[in-house]
Amino acid sequence: MTLRTPELHTARLRLRPFTDADAASLYALHSSAHVLRYWDSPPWTEPARAQRFIATCRTIEEEGTGARVAVDRVSDGAFIGWCSLFSWNPDFRSASLGYVFDAAAWGHGYATETAHAVLRWAFDTLDLNRVQAETDTRNVASARVLEKLGFVREGTLREDCVVNGDVSDSWVFGLLRREWHPEVDRQPRSR
Repeated sequence: MTLRTPELHTARLRLRPFTDADAASLYALHSSAHVLRYWDSPPWTEPARAQRFIATCRTIEEEGTGARVAVDRVSDGAFIGWCSLFSWNPDFRSASLGYVFDAAAWGHGYATETAHAVLRWAFDTLDLNRVQAETDTRNVASARVLEKLGFVREGTLREDCVVNGDVSDSWVFGLLRREWHPEVDRQPRSR
């Protein structure tokens, strides 16, 4: 069963399927040790990894197991990151959420705005009942994003990853359909 990757729009962002033209920007994002300091795999060291990532995006779409969207800022068209809905299980009406953003995009509400759009699509179009997310316990900024979206921290996976040679714990978050509030304004406030 194919799961068509959506094109979604917010006030400041365009979420769209990846194309081959995204390879250089994607490589720049995933080769940053700073951006991936809590990631469960090391930064990329070979540009070909970006092409394999894009090919995997197509594969998960064709297999119907998920969707990854590239995130562009509307004001200048810049690629600033990506968001993924993966491990989609239509029988259980569940999936997992993940995202990565360029360090220059941090602190502007882009992750929250992006995830909100993906969650709206997931609950409305895919009729999900539950979305799960995990984050390294040291990544408090990502935990805040999930909490702003209504996710509840459900537990800790102890020593479940090795990040940069260090054993680390992960928090598991869950968001249920009955807890989802799509009408809540997720736009950042002026500073």
